[in-house]
Amino acid sequence: MRKIAVVTGSRAEYGILLPVLRAIEKSPRLELQLIVSGMYLSHEFGYAVKEIIKDGFRVAAKVDTLLSDDTGGRMAKSIGIGILGITQVLEGLKPDIVLVLGDREEPLAAAISGLCLGIPVAHIVGGEIATGAHIDEAIRHSITKFSHLHLVISKKNKERVLKLGEESWRVHLVGSPVIDSLGSLKLIPSFKIAKKLRLDLSKPVILVVLHPLSLKQEDYARQIKEVMEAVNNPNYRVVVIYPNADAAGRKMIEVIKQYEKLPFIRILKNLSPKEYLSLMKIASVMVGNSSSGILEAPSFHLPVINVGIRQKGREKAKNIIDTGYSRKKIKKAIEIALYDKAFKKIVKKCKNPYAKKGTSRKITQVLERIPLNERLLHKKITY
Repeated sequence: MRKIAVVTGSRAEYGILLPVLRAIEKSPRLELQLIVSGMYLSHEFGYAVKEIIKDGFRVAAKVDTLLSDDTGGRMAKSIGIGILGITQVLEGLKPDIVLVLGDREEPLAAAISGLCLGIPVAHIVGGEIATGAHIDEAIRHSITKFSHLHLVISKKNKERVLKLGEESWRVHLVGSPVIDSLGSLKLIPSFKIAKKLRLDLSKPVILVVLHPLSLKQEDYARQIKEVMEAVNNPNYRVVVIYPNADAAGRKMIEVIKQYEKLPFIRILKNLSPKEYLSLMKIASVMVGNSSSGILEAPSFHLPVINVGIRQKGREKAKNIIDTGYSRKKIKKAIEIALYDKAFKKIVKKCKNPYAKKGTSRKITQVLERIPLNERLLHKKITY
């Protein structure tokens, strides 16, 4: 039986990885070793590891990497701490493959650790482009070069990975695992999730998820202020979820907290994947720059006001309205999403460009069948 060490450090990663973790557990040929790190171990961000345990997973190891600092230096230090901690864990667990997803510091640290220990690294969502998030962009492509297997979610992403000089047999087009979550998770009924979050469904429900840009720290206060003022309307029912623990994230939270006494605004540290998707299902509009607006929202036919440049360059469905950090422009975009009949008709018919059936099973098949040999470990550039 092959041991698969999966490293997760943020709620966004875990929500996408969830069906993959389930598929690994179901496979008679694979054994799951779940390593939890990053903001999942932070009480400041809700100590969300408890949600993972609640989902029935056994946590093989915890690696605490998050520092109480909002600078780029914090990220660099966390990567170093992550490499030290994850390397020690991998030396003890002795997995056959390390599986990571995305473009955060935790998967980067895990990929470096796996490479140095001679353990094959498999990377989900390589080849993505989001040119507005400069550090994320660099980290994502760096992980590609550290990885031995590439589990990509679209044809364009596959082409980009190949252009990075990766051998074609290493690249597998599998689709986005989050689509499996939509099919496998039994979502919470609308009235129950509304009751839990104290939402009046007779009013438009606005979901706000805004993350800082790693290299644009000086603008964070203005950005979140503009978004919060755009949704500061008693005719709405607003749910705001904390940003990621990136540089400037804590400062953004300070601004968000200024609105916590308003009765029509709910501020949450985190939600479980099931709760989050259930909320997306009942939301009228999503506002912010979260990748979930790109990946998941089209499947719910949920209009998304994509604010700023964080998701610039990504393939997008027709449910997206791009706008800048101006409360006036954001308000106008929300009104279009809520009341423009032509746009609502387009959203109702929009297709998710990342939707492929059976993604999680395709991933486990690669993990089960790929020969674990010197050829896999010995990477060659194709140009």
